[in-house]
Amino acid sequence: MDDPVVFTSSPALDDELVKSQNWGNEEWVNAQFKWLRNNDPIRKIEPQGYDPFWSLTRFEDIQNVESDKETFINDPRPILAPKLLEVLVSQMFGRRHLVRSLITMDAPDHLQYRTVAQPWFMRGNLRKIEDTVNQLAVTSVDKLWEHGGECDFVKDIAVWYPIRVIMSILGVPESDEPLMMKLTQELFGSSDPDTRRSFEQTALMDVVEDFNTYFRKLTESRRKNPTDDVASVIANAEINGEPMPELETNGYYTIIATAGHDTTSSSIAGGLLALVQNPDQMQKLRQDPDRYMASAVEEMIRWVTPVRQFMRTATKDVVVSGTSISEGDSCVLWYPSANRDESVFDSPYEFRVDRSDSKHLAFGHGVHLCLGQHLARMELSAFFREFVRRVKHVELNGEPRYSQSVFVGGLKALPIRYQID
Repeated sequence: MDDPVVFTSSPALDDELVKSQNWGNEEWVNAQFKWLRNNDPIRKIEPQGYDPFWSLTRFEDIQNVESDKETFINDPRPILAPKLLEVLVSQMFGRRHLVRSLITMDAPDHLQYRTVAQPWFMRGNLRKIEDTVNQLAVTSVDKLWEHGGECDFVKDIAVWYPIRVIMSILGVPESDEPLMMKLTQELFGSSDPDTRRSFEQTALMDVVEDFNTYFRKLTESRRKNPTDDVASVIANAEINGEPMPELETNGYYTIIATAGHDTTSSSIAGGLLALVQNPDQMQKLRQDPDRYMASAVEEMIRWVTPVRQFMRTATKDVVVSGTSISEGDSCVLWYPSANRDESVFDSPYEFRVDRSDSKHLAFGHGVHLCLGQHLARMELSAFFREFVRRVKHVELNGEPRYSQSVFVGGLKALPIRYQID
């Protein structure tokens, strides 16, 4: 892929960067970040409707900030959100965060809560479900055959495979997956006209309350009758000798049930698009999957970077790459920019299944490194091993479309035509 068209900076950049509709244009996003990395990598931004923040776009700066958990903390601004949402949450619920999960926590809470479910997602434990993941990958490719040579790969295939995996781990029945899918898309796609619940200001709060209603019942069930699943682990966990509070229990379920599949499905869909657009890389992977699959999976995750940003707030005055950031100032960490940083990646706008320098930040860095990173790699590897073995030809059958979301996103439509054994 050629380097993106470079746009010059303008006074409108601050406002344009936080507009969700602009994130539906991947070329535009890449162009803005390339300009910022080269010209204004740590930029004070004051968009209308948002509290001011520092925009960080270089790999090294983002990695350094995430490495310093004492100076840069998640609370009180873990993600970029408009002031109106913060006001509504405070007025309606009397608290700072709509959902309290690992991404809103700092020490000592973060380690205590992360330890609850972390053993489930370690490499050794995941080997127990490897056969299940592989079989679900086979079933997903079978669905391509059922669609008869044409489908919307996102809506028909990519979203359903990871949700079956994560719901089987969580212990949610398959019959409830459409509800979980709908709520997830309404949560992460709350600014996208195709997935948002409504244009009401309280729509996002209603989505979260629907999650809470579902998970309250799940908690009650698993406390009465524990089973061998992650839901039982969470429902019966204790923090400081007491049962995990309801707000944090529901937040734990929600982050696993949403990020646990949505980010993976985005990586699968975006990975396939990259292979279709780079047929030489598809051929290389198809000819020797044992050699290239691990690096191809890392490249797909770098290429897509489904989590677009998190935030950190300075606990003291600090200097980052020569820029003074004051105590209380917040920084947005733009992961898609970090993962296209020319100082780190050779020809970052080229998709290479054999890339050897893919030390990307798509899973974050430091103490908040993604809990499900090993599971995501396992799922992508299982799916594409089956895909390249059985699908002999694939091409675009329409225009790919991206979600309009500043937080978590990727392809929302990928029409393809294919031949399958």
